[in-house]
Amino acid sequence: MSAAEDRDAASRNAASRNAESRVAGVDLDVEALMRLRLLSGRGDARRAAAVAPHGGVARRRRGRGSETYDVRPWSDGDDIRSLDRNVTARTGAPHVRSFHDERERSVLYLVDFRASMLFGTRRAFRSVAAAEAVVASAWRVIDGQGRIGLAAIGASGARCFGWAAGARSFPPLLVALAAAHRAALEDKAERDEPPLAAALEEMERVGGSSAMTLATALDAPGDAFDAIAGRIASRRDVSVLLIADRFELAPPPGLYPFRTRQEAGLLRIAQRAAPAPDERQARLRRLGARTLEIDAGEDAETIARALASFDGERLDGRSR
Repeated sequence: MSAAEDRDAASRNAASRNAESRVAGVDLDVEALMRLRLLSGRGDARRAAAVAPHGGVARRRRGRGSETYDVRPWSDGDDIRSLDRNVTARTGAPHVRSFHDERERSVLYLVDFRASMLFGTRRAFRSVAAAEAVVASAWRVIDGQGRIGLAAIGASGARCFGWAAGARSFPPLLVALAAAHRAALEDKAERDEPPLAAALEEMERVGGSSAMTLATALDAPGDAFDAIAGRIASRRDVSVLLIADRFELAPPPGLYPFRTRQEAGLLRIAQRAAPAPDERQARLRRLGARTLEIDAGEDAETIARALASFDGERLDGRSR
């Protein structure tokens, strides 16, 4: 056997061992993230059928659009507001500029992989549910001829893996996302969790005016979170997918051992506690962000259906 064949065999064996060592709900599976495209497409097909106008009549969009289509000489009947002063001055003859709709969507997705997200009591860790929700939404944008950026927040801050404008360019970003999650799981360093505000500020300069979708539980947001999030929301469309574990929503009675990086002990819940009011959504809405709560214990198809409705509201231009 040649050296190249030896390397190929070793790579296949390593990939097989990695696949066998993955734990569902704890590790991110790139193939499972790829399959989320089917769930997203199925939800979009149902939604398109529900809102399609009777008789196949296409609705005309209002307004003249915002993207320049061409510049041509003036002709009778043209709108004086479309006059292009620069071209007119340069050529000495009146020219008008025509416009069309800007149809491409551009969204930067940011997934929280900090230590507090590496927790779960039912189907999946909060970090895994966050990644699944983001990828399901991103597939919808890509299949709608949009452009997406993918980034993750870890113990050392935020990192953008790149941008994808089609189905072929998205899988490498998913591989990078899964690698970042694995690195977060394997990180044993005893250090303070970086505030969410710092990561948001890092990503503020990424993607220009692209919409931003953040998947997080909003743990340790930082003192400057409201100021930074409010500033970003004033300049671009911001959505927050609030990830919650079933234990947080309705903890059953019992005695629970726990360990954090600061302390360890036993937590006693004497009786089923009434869920505490969740102030996070109201707080984010005051800052100008749209919110959707996602239960990490729900299966991927249920999450995809909720996201289809949530993303549909943004596309239809409904209020927050």
